[in-house]
Amino acid sequence: MSILDEILIEINQAKNIVLLVHENPDGDAIGSGLSMYLALKKINKDVELIIPKYSRVFDNMPYISETKQKGMHEKYDLAIAMDCASLKLLNGWAGYFENAKKTISIDHHSSNSMFGDINLVDPSSPACCQTLYQIFKYYNWDIDKQIGECIMTGIITDTGGFQYSQVSKETFEVVSRLLDLGVNIPLIYKQMLSTHTRTSFELRKIAMDRMEFLEDGKVAFTYITNEDQDKIKAETGDYEGIVNEGRNVEGVEVSIFLHEEEDGFKASLRSNDYVNVSDVCLMFGGGGHIRAAGAKFKGKPQQIRDKLLGEIKRYLK
Repeated sequence: MSILDEILIEINQAKNIVLLVHENPDGDAIGSGLSMYLALKKINKDVELIIPKYSRVFDNMPYISETKQKGMHEKYDLAIAMDCASLKLLNGWAGYFENAKKTISIDHHSSNSMFGDINLVDPSSPACCQTLYQIFKYYNWDIDKQIGECIMTGIITDTGGFQYSQVSKETFEVVSRLLDLGVNIPLIYKQMLSTHTRTSFELRKIAMDRMEFLEDGKVAFTYITNEDQDKIKAETGDYEGIVNEGRNVEGVEVSIFLHEEEDGFKASLRSNDYVNVSDVCLMFGGGGHIRAAGAKFKGKPQQIRDKLLGEIKRYLK
C-alpha cells in the first residue's frame, strides 16, 4: 500500500479534520491549506482550516473568510499539516496536531522532521501546492477553478514566478491544466508578486536604506525592527519579499533579511547559484530549501549578522 493510499484511508475514516500550516504563512501555505480545505469540503468532510494571522494580500482568495483563528474541537480524528517542516512552526497551534488521533504531514521541505504519523514529503517539488495537485489527481478528486486558483497561488509564490531552479516540466504541465480551468495566472502573479500595500512599500524603503554589502559584495544584509513596524503601522506580512531585494543585486550570492518578532528576530536567507542556505540555517535550528531558508535568533541584528556570516563564509567561492 502506498503512502497516498494510507492518507486516503485516514481521510475517509475521520469524522472531523483540522488543517494547519506554518506560522507567518506565505502563498504556498495559504494555497495549500485552502485547496485541501475546498477539496475535503467537496467530499463532504467536516473540516476546519486554522490560520490565525495572514497578510491582506490573500484577502481575495477563495473561501479565505472561512479560515478560523482557533479550532472548534479540542481533539480531532485527523490533523493534516501542510507546507510545514516541523511541529514547532505550526502557528502556535501545534497542540491540535499533537492531540489528534492521527496526524499527517504533507510537505516539500528537505529539512522536514517527519513529525506526522504519516509523512508525504517531496523535496523535488517546487511548491507544496504542486504536490497537492498530484495528490488530488491520484484520488480522482474534482479540481475546480477555485481550487486551481489556490494551487496556482502556491506555485507562483514559492517559485518566485517560475524563476527558481526546482521549476520543472511537471510544474508547467500543472500550470497548463490550471489555465484550462480558467485560472487567471497573470492576475494571481500581479496580486502575489507585483502589488504591495503602502505600509509594505514603506517598510521596504527602510530595509533598502539599511542594506549593506559584505564579503566583497557576495552577501547582502538588512533588517527591520518592531519600532520600524510600529512607526508605519505595518500589517501582517508586510515584510514578505524584502529578502529578495538583496538577492537581486548583481554579484550577491546570499541575501540575509531579519525582521523582529515578539520573541526575537526571524532570519530569512536566499541564495542565487551555489550556497545551500538550508544547511546554513540548520546550524541554527532552522531550515528550508536549498535557495530559501530561515531560522530564529535572539540578540541584536549585528550580532545575528555576524553569526550567520561566520557560517556563510564557509560556502562562498
